[in-house]
Amino acid sequence: MVSDSRRGFKNVDWVLTLVPLGIILSLFLVFMFFPSASKEVVQFLRDIFVGELGFFYMIFGLGMLGLSIWLAFSPYGDMKLGNIEKPRFNSFAWGAMIFTSTMAADILYWSLIEWAYYFNSMPFGIEDMSLVEKQAYSSTYPLFHWGPIPWSFYILPAVAYGYMFFVKRRNRQTLSEACRSTIGDKADSLLGKTIDVFAIVGVLSGIATTFSLATPLLSLIISSSLGIADSTKLTIWILIFIALVYTIAVLIGLKGISSLANISVVMFSILLIVFLFSGPTIYIIESGISSMGRMIDEFFSMATWMDPLRLSGEGGSGFPQDWTIFYWAYWISWSVATPFFIGKISEGRTIKNTILGGYFYGLSGTFTSFIVFGNYGLFQQVTGKMDAANMLSQGVAPSRVILKIMEPLPMNKFVMILLAFTMVAFYASTFDAITLVISEYSIKELKKEEESSRYIRMFWSAVLIILPIALIFNESTLSMLQTLSIIAAFPVALITILIIYSFLKDIRGEKKMDRI
Repeated sequence: MVSDSRRGFKNVDWVLTLVPLGIILSLFLVFMFFPSASKEVVQFLRDIFVGELGFFYMIFGLGMLGLSIWLAFSPYGDMKLGNIEKPRFNSFAWGAMIFTSTMAADILYWSLIEWAYYFNSMPFGIEDMSLVEKQAYSSTYPLFHWGPIPWSFYILPAVAYGYMFFVKRRNRQTLSEACRSTIGDKADSLLGKTIDVFAIVGVLSGIATTFSLATPLLSLIISSSLGIADSTKLTIWILIFIALVYTIAVLIGLKGISSLANISVVMFSILLIVFLFSGPTIYIIESGISSMGRMIDEFFSMATWMDPLRLSGEGGSGFPQDWTIFYWAYWISWSVATPFFIGKISEGRTIKNTILGGYFYGLSGTFTSFIVFGNYGLFQQVTGKMDAANMLSQGVAPSRVILKIMEPLPMNKFVMILLAFTMVAFYASTFDAITLVISEYSIKELKKEEESSRYIRMFWSAVLIILPIALIFNESTLSMLQTLSIIAAFPVALITILIIYSFLKDIRGEKKMDRI
C-alpha cells in the first residue's frame, strides 16, 4: 500500500477532521464538568427518541434484513465486487476479520451478563413468569439481539460500499460519496459535509458506549489478579494501553489487522473450550438448541413487539424500549465504520457471497459466544448456586457479577487473565479497523492502492478514547449509555436509507446497461 503522506496535509479534509473533534471535545467537557445537567438532558432526549420514535428503529431493522435477503437471491446477487479473479482474502481470514473486527470486547461482556438482565424482566409483558419461561427468554433474547437483524445493519451497507470501492472506483471514501447517485453534486457541498460529520460523531458515540460498558470489567480483572486497587485511574490507563495496541496494528495496515483478528479468534476459541467443558456441557448445548428454536419460532413477534400497553398507565414493562431499540440503535451507530471495513475486505466476492458469508461468519461467532458463555452463568442461576439477576437489580456492578459467575471455573484466576487478554485483542482488532476507516474519511481523495497517512491514523486513534474517558469519570448509568447510542443512531439510520437507495439505483442502472 502507498501512503498519501507524499501529498502531505493538503489532501486532508479538515472539516471532517476538526468538526467531529470539536463536537467530541465539547461533549467531553459537558460530561466531565456538568454531570447532573448532562444526565437530565440525556433523559429528556431518551423520552423523545425512545418513547416517541422507537417504532422507527423497529421498522428500519425489519426492512434492512428483508432487503438484504432479497438482494442476495435477486438477479443482482451474481454481481462481483471488483474484477480480480479470486477474493482478496481466503474465507477463514475474511470471516475472522468480519467477526473480530466488528464486535469489540462487548461480545464477551454481554455474553456473560446479558441473560441476567432478562431473567427478572417481563418479555412480552408476562408477569410472574415461571422458571421455565425465565430460562427460555433469558437464553433466547440475547441471540435475537445479536442475530440477523442487527447484522443486516453491517452487511447490507457493506455491499453498497464494496460496490462503490471496486465497481464504481470512487476515490472519495465517505458516506456522502455513497449517496452521490441520489444527491449528485450536493455530495461535495454543505449537505455532504453534514452527512459525513453526523456519521463520524455517530460512530464515536457508539465506540464510547462500548468502552464505557466493558472496560470496567477489564479494570476489575486486573485489580483482582494483581492485588491492586480498582479505580477510575486504572480504567483510564487500560483505555490508553488498548489504544496503543490498536494504533500499532493500524499503522501496519490490513496485514496487521488480519494478524490481530486471527490471534483474537484463537484466544476466543480457547475461552469457549474452557467454559464449555468446565461447566454444565449438556445443559449449555441443550439450552443453545432450545433457544435457537424459540428464536426462530417467535422471531417476528420479538421483532415487532413494542409494548404499547406501557402508554396506557395500566401496565407494560418497557422491555423493547430498554433493550431491543437500544440494541438496534447501538448497532446502527457502529454501522458507519464497520460496513466500510467489511466492504473493503470483500474485493473479489459476489454480492450474494458477501451477504450470505457475512451472515454465516457473523452469526456463527455471536451465537456460539452467547450460547456457551451465557448458558454457563444461567445454569448457576436456575440451580440456585448464585443469583446474578438479583445482584444486578440490587445495584451490584455488572463487572463484579461477572467475576462471581466465573468463580466456579477451575483455575479461575488464569481464566480471568485469559478473558482480559482476549478482551484487549478484540478491542484492538475492532478499533484498528475502525481507525483505518475513519482516517480514510479524512482524506479528500484516496485511490485503491493508497492508505491514509500514518499521522491521520494516529490522530484518530487518540480521538476514539476521548469520550469514553469522560463517560467513565461521569459514572454514566446503563440507561444513559443506551440513550447516547439511540440518539446518535437516528440520523445515521436516515443516511443509511439514502445510501441503500443510491446503491440500488446504481446496480439497476448497471443491469440495464448490460442488457443493452
